[in-house]
Amino acid sequence: MSIDLTKLLQEWPYEPGQINVRLIQGDDGEPKIQMRLDLGVLQMEAMGRPDGVRPNGCESLLEFHESRFEQSPPPEPENESEGPPDAEPESQTLSEEDCRLLREEAVQYYHRYISLLVLADYDGVVRDTARNLRVLDLCRAHAEAEDDRAVLEQFRPYITMMRMRAVASQMVNDNEPKAALFMIDEGLDQIRKQYDDSGRAAEYDESSEVQLLRGMRDELATKLPASQKHELRERLRRAIEAENYELAAILRDELKMMKE
Repeated sequence: MSIDLTKLLQEWPYEPGQINVRLIQGDDGEPKIQMRLDLGVLQMEAMGRPDGVRPNGCESLLEFHESRFEQSPPPEPENESEGPPDAEPESQTLSEEDCRLLREEAVQYYHRYISLLVLADYDGVVRDTARNLRVLDLCRAHAEAEDDRAVLEQFRPYITMMRMRAVASQMVNDNEPKAALFMIDEGLDQIRKQYDDSGRAAEYDESSEVQLLRGMRDELATKLPASQKHELRERLRRAIEAENYELAAILRDELKMMKE
């Protein structure tokens, strides 16, 4: 059997500017996801770790480390006056190598959730984005090196946006535009907090994540029936009474879009 990929690549030409993805059935009878690149094809498992490897018998390195930390809680101080230990024991930390391997594994899941979004498998996107957010949380909580605790945080708004985009898209498919609109607002609130926490509040309004979710929200607002206007006005009134002016601004925008 030839190992030359020329015929395969010719039968599935690369389209610049497009995310070229397809779902196939593997020789083992299980579904596989293929992504066409300019110089080849990526093939991923549809479930579990995308490359099919089970590190240390676990579904992924993330699950392995999460299980390790759950089984090895940090020691309690001998008495209350001593307070918590100054540093985590070795079993409760991630080395620089551990963090590097977790980041490489997260890239596999990134390729898959991008592919799943194209395939309109929104549940799969939610699963994989939520999983990658857990990687960020794990590294932030347990990495030995400051760089490893911080390096992935720049991607938190993007992963959050992709997750909420998938959730909202599934709700639209289920003919629930109102629920989709609510989840987009929730995503915008989460992203705002992430930008605030990272000291980049001034970048929030112009960020690509916010622009994309606002674009989805604008499209969805036109699909809400007129009967929803009253409810939006009531939500606006309650937001103002609670001095939640960020939410009030969002609701005003929604009402404005409905009028247009």
